[in-house]
Amino acid sequence: MLARLAPVLFPLIWSTGWIVARYTVDFADPLAFLCVRYICAGAALAAFAVASGAQWPRTRAEWTHALVSGVLLHAVYLGGVWWAIEQGVPASISALIAASQPIMTAFLAPALVGERIGSARWAGVALGFVGICLVLMPKLLGLEGAQLRAALTPIGVNFVAMVGVTAGTFYQKRYIHSGDLRTVAVLQYVGALAAGLPAALLFGDMRIDWTPTAWVVLAWSVFALSIGAIALLLLLIRRGEVSRSAQLIYLVPPLSALQAHFLFGENLTPIQIVGMALTVCGVALAARSGA
Repeated sequence: MLARLAPVLFPLIWSTGWIVARYTVDFADPLAFLCVRYICAGAALAAFAVASGAQWPRTRAEWTHALVSGVLLHAVYLGGVWWAIEQGVPASISALIAASQPIMTAFLAPALVGERIGSARWAGVALGFVGICLVLMPKLLGLEGAQLRAALTPIGVNFVAMVGVTAGTFYQKRYIHSGDLRTVAVLQYVGALAAGLPAALLFGDMRIDWTPTAWVVLAWSVFALSIGAIALLLLLIRRGEVSRSAQLIYLVPPLSALQAHFLFGENLTPIQIVGMALTVCGVALAARSGA
């Protein structure tokens, strides 16, 4: 049942990460807050793994692969995106960069993991990308040249973050195709903390104001995003093809736009609604052609 619902639940939950990142900037250094998130998520998962008798990796190689994948999937991706948002990268630009992950995945999948990408799948990728551009176009057109020039470095970091999660997806598929996902996830957060804490000390100010909002955001970040969404992503990668899992990322920016509409009153234009429909159709086409 969970495997059938995963393609629906994953983008729904994952899309809330953009709202969480925006809230966090108001009361904390994002890199420091992510370290707390890694610690809490890792501790919760470790307690659950021990209580449920989950099997831990047996070899040094299995431990290493789990730690490395955690650095790529969490420290590089989340750290890069959240830092870029704090530095002023508009959500629309950040979402567009993230939406290019399926394109990179589709190009690299045949060479790295031997997946065959048919013409129908490519059509779905292209259709989804066009839809994303339509959703984000109104905000992109309203951005002045000076704002773009000031955001070049954070945008570059955001791009590196997208490359990191793409590499992490392939690494997960290639090297972690067995083992208990509960213990693997624990080790991934250990790897994320090992890489994220030095980055927070070097680039952040370690500030966290523990307001009621901060506690709510932390709870959602840990249980919904760090545990729920990541578990769904790992399940999708293990049970399906890498490129097919990555195409679900196309659904995140439209879902984030809908959340911003209802939470912050941002209006959706007709062209954005059309773009959302095209995105959904593109994902459906790509998923069906790979079934």
